[in-house]
Amino acid sequence: MKKLLAAALCATLVAGMVSGCGSNGNDTDGSDGGSSAKTAKVMEIDLTDEQYAFGVDQDQPELLEQVNTFINKIKEDGTLDEICDKYFGGGEPTEVQSAELDTSKDQLVVATNAAFEPFEYTKGDAYLGIDMEIAALLAEELGQELVIQNMDFDAVCLSVGQHKCDIAMAGLTVNEEREEYVTFSDSYYSASQRLVVPSDDTNFDDCTTADEVAAKLGELTADDKIGVQQGTTANYYVNGDEEWGFPGLPAECVTYKSGSLAIQDMLNGKVNYVIIDAAPADAITKAINEMQ
Repeated sequence: MKKLLAAALCATLVAGMVSGCGSNGNDTDGSDGGSSAKTAKVMEIDLTDEQYAFGVDQDQPELLEQVNTFINKIKEDGTLDEICDKYFGGGEPTEVQSAELDTSKDQLVVATNAAFEPFEYTKGDAYLGIDMEIAALLAEELGQELVIQNMDFDAVCLSVGQHKCDIAMAGLTVNEEREEYVTFSDSYYSASQRLVVPSDDTNFDDCTTADEVAAKLGELTADDKIGVQQGTTANYYVNGDEEWGFPGLPAECVTYKSGSLAIQDMLNGKVNYVIIDAAPADAITKAINEMQ
């Protein structure tokens, strides 16, 4: 499923995300610093090897079994490939609507962070993305009404752990820290982190392996800044984390509510580089470049 993102990914969505958010998740002021004609490029080297899965309420083992059965079903019958092809192959995404939360009804309550195109994002009142389309089909399979709760990424697993939501569907990488709050389903997608740089930056052009990229990143200093989406794998990659197996980087890690804000700040000269998941990196970079 690691295919190049097609031109059909919508630039106007990311434009709205960039213009509509006035601050990021850290101490930076989030202002746009004026328009910039700069563009960005993604270094086509996987820095990590990850598996995405859904995080299920630990007190709902029956739901976990149902989710795993459903994942295997949509893998085998081609439904998962069809959904992914909509976002990676130029197809037409299907809008997903959320019902209002009502505890008197039989509902599947999904926690997500809808700022992670192409896995989850919004268009008006509708949700789109690979995870959102899977969520709609899962709710239909279970005979339940779908409720989507959009929140900060850091809160997604926590909300499930606190039994406020049934399942987390937010481009989640499987790791032990998150297993404190959720039980992970079977994996449904292979992912990785990639480095995004200004298009005129040539420091990494000769790199052919993840180790070579990491070595050059290791030459940065505390005066350098790398933008990441808060709470994601990239956050741990830059800061370092023993459980994740990341030694960390010498640069300052600047966190944002979304990858699009991070890349926009990079183009405005507020951070040197950005590290985010490969698919969102491609989608966001393409959309922002088309606006320049």
